[in-house]
Formats: sequence, structure tokens, C-alpha cells
Amino acid sequence: MTSSVSSSATRRPEDENLGVAANLAYGLQHVLTMYGGIVAVPLIVGQAAGLAPADIGLLIAASLFAGGLATLLQTLGIPFFGCQLPLVQGVSFAGVATMIAIIGGNGAGGLPVVFGAVIAASLIGLLITPVFSRITKFFPPLVTGIVITTIGLTLMPVAARWAMGGNSSAPDFGSTANIGLAAFTLATVLLLSKLGNASISRLSILLAMVIGTLVAVGFGMADFSQVLEGPLVAMPQPLHFGMPEFQLAAILSMLIVIIVTLVETSADILAVGEIIDTKVDSKRLGNGLRADMISSSLAPLFGSFTQSAFAQNVGLVAVTGVKSRYVVATAGLILVTLGLLPVMGRLIAAVPTAVLGGAGVVLFGTVAASGIRTLAQVEYRNNMNLIIVATSIGFGMIPIAAPSFYHHFPAWFETILHSGISSAAIMAILLNLLFNHLKAGNSDQQSVFVAASDRTLRYQDIAALNDGDYFRDGKLYDCEGNEVPIIEADSGEEGTQASAKRRRQTAHAH
Repeated sequence: MTSSVSSSATRRPEDENLGVAANLAYGLQHVLTMYGGIVAVPLIVGQAAGLAPADIGLLIAASLFAGGLATLLQTLGIPFFGCQLPLVQGVSFAGVATMIAIIGGNGAGGLPVVFGAVIAASLIGLLITPVFSRITKFFPPLVTGIVITTIGLTLMPVAARWAMGGNSSAPDFGSTANIGLAAFTLATVLLLSKLGNASISRLSILLAMVIGTLVAVGFGMADFSQVLEGPLVAMPQPLHFGMPEFQLAAILSMLIVIIVTLVETSADILAVGEIIDTKVDSKRLGNGLRADMISSSLAPLFGSFTQSAFAQNVGLVAVTGVKSRYVVATAGLILVTLGLLPVMGRLIAAVPTAVLGGAGVVLFGTVAASGIRTLAQVEYRNNMNLIIVATSIGFGMIPIAAPSFYHHFPAWFETILHSGISSAAIMAILLNLLFNHLKAGNSDQQSVFVAASDRTLRYQDIAALNDGDYFRDGKLYDCEGNEVPIIEADSGEEGTQASAKRRRQTAHAH
């Protein structure tokens, strides 16, 4: 029995172990992709609290250390914690505005209140994860496709800012030199993907970053002079900023951030499951969310903040095709090492932001393309799925197109909808419920958004048939008279998965 279970588990694509060398190379690629994002939050919060550069450095080191441990927990897993998927964990950007508001004019004295709010809100989030883990039936390809597409689209402004130089107050922000360096890095990614063998193609992002950095050094656009300045080794200092303080108002405002984080992490877990083609059920989703929440509740003890899955690394999984969770676990080890070795952190931080921007265009665009591929599986005939897609993606783009759109709304409302990802996810779930689950009142004369009539057949439906296949009494048979299984979609999903499952079953039968 044990061997049967073991052999079944090893067939999961995420369980492939590529070996130490490949794990290190691909893991470093993950770290380079998310490094700018993981250091941005402690940098912004530390500056808002008026901390000295040395203390901001401690916040950054703590975030790297906590993110590495959270990544190890999420990818390797222990009972009840960790979804065992290739997801990189790090400081969530969703709470930046809330944490700055909690700090207010208190300076460094506001940090213990932030840490207390994160701990309390995360523990509450841990208690409500069973609710979130049971919503997988409300995430058919219609919803997950919308969310994955929106994740990619909402990350594009990040890639654009990186390509312009990252620091909007810098004199060279948006210069032709920065954008040219980003364009060179992008061209290198594409060239390596086209001309390289399988290994080079998979490492195209990392190699392009290295080549782009070397070119930047040649043109005097990279500065490694400060890499050796400061301590080489530094252990995290628990409670360096004092004991956490628990204030009700701060906890309630942070709880909104935790709910947003749960929604976004649910979307990321389901997205990476879809990308690597593995099963994500409610148990696995719950394990992932619990790992998220327990990591978030412990991170403040080291001087870090809320932890969540990084969407940009979901894009890296999609663009490289490397599905192994051990690769991402290796990235977690690298992050822990960076937290203990500030010199390594300073080395990676010296990679020009414009180089990251060039790679980011491919990474984040691939996420959006993966979502579009998922939406291609959706059934659009005689239902309202097309208007659900249009409205949800449009709603998710509002915070990106107009960042100040919700500024005059209550703070809790702005916190929820300021994220394009959570906006699109909430709208997609609600509209799917309204039109596909709560069918009472649906018109039998659907609007112009219906994509086709009853008698229209798509090419891919016909292409799934083999020579000699025939229908009789509502059943499909092959040329030898063997019945080919046809899996009907759940009635609430309006056939969104039927055609894809039917094609797979047909191919398997032959």
C-alpha cells in the first residue's frame, strides 16, 4: 500500500528533482526575479518609520530570512502546512499602505504596533483558512483564467518602472540608457530562447540578467563598490525593535490586508497548479494558506511582515517550464543564506533594476498569456461567460489605470480593491455565482455577449475525434465499438471544462 501511494505521488510534475546543480541555477533565477520585490517593502516601511540605514538593513535581512523559511515550509511541507508547489514566499506588498498608516507620525515607535497587528491578524487568518480552502468549486477555469490574466497585467507596470530605473526620484529615471539596457536584456532572453538548447532556454532569464549586468558594468551603469562594505555575516536579531504591541484598530485594519492576502495566495496556488498541470484540491489549498498565515504570524518576531506567494515567480515557472518544487525550495535556502550573509544580498542588490525590467516584460507577460490559454478552454456558447471575463478583467484594471480611483472611499474598502488581483478575483467569483450558480432569473434570450448559437461547433471539438468514431444513443464509440468516456461538466460551470476533459479522455482511449 505504501509503495502504491509513493509511486502515485512521484508522478506529480512538481515532485521531479533535477539535481543539486540544476536546483541551484534555477533557484538563483527565482531569487533574482523576486529580490527587488522582497526588499522593497522593508525599504519603504523602514524609511516611513525614519530608521537609520543600518536598521533598514536589518529589516531587509529579516525579510530575506523569513521569506526563505516560509518558502521552505510552502514547498517541502509538513502535516497541515505547505501546499508542496513551486511557490516562492516573501513579504506581501498588499500591506504597505496600511503599515505606513499605522506608523503615522510615531516613527520607529510605530513598528511594534505594526508587528503586533501582523501577528494578531495572521492568527485570525489562520483560523478562517478552512473557509477559503473550501472555495475551489468556485474557481473553474473561467475564474482562474481571469485571475491569472489579471496577475500578469497588473505586474506590467512593475516591469515598466524597473525598465525605467526603479527609483522615480533618480535623475536618470526613464532615461534612454536605462530603457535601452532593459531592451537589450529582453532581446537577450528572446535570443537565448530561440537559439539555445533546452538547458540554455530554461536558464534564459538568469543568463540574460548576467549578460545584461556585465554590459551595464561596461557602460558604468552598475556599481558594485559597496558590496564589501558592512558585515559579511549577521544573524537575525529577534525582537530588535521591541516587544509587539497589540492595538485593536491596527489589528482590524491589518485583518483586511490578511483577507486580501488570502485571496491573492489562493489565486497564486490555483494558478501555479493550472500552469504545471497538477491537482489542487481544497486540502492542498488549505495547507498552502495555513503555511502563509503561520509564516506571517512568526515573521514579525524576526522583524519582518506579512508573507504571501510572489506572483512574478509564478510567471517564471510558466516561462521556463521548470515545475520542480525542489528548485523553489533551493531558492528558499538561498534566501535564508542571504538573510545570514548580508554581503550576498548586497551583491544581488547591485544588479541594475533596468536589467530586471527587461526580464520582467517576458516573465509577467507569460503569466497573462497563461491566463489567456486557460480562458481558451472556457465555453462561451449560450451563457454569459464572455461578459464575466470582460467585466472582471476591466474591473481589475481600474486600480492600475487610475491608482487614485478609490482614494475617497473608506480605508478598508480601498485596501481591498486597491489590488487589481483581488478586485478581479472578487468580481469574477461574484459574477460566476450570479450567472452560473444562481440561475434563477437568467434570460433564455441571452444578450449580444453570447458568443455562438446552439448549432455552432468549434474546430477543437471536432479535432478531438478520430477516424471511425461515431455517436449512437447519446454515446461516443471508436471504430472498434469501444465506448469513449465523455465527462460532463458540473452544471454550475456551464461546460467550461467539458471540452478539455473530453479531448483528454478521447486521446487516452486511442
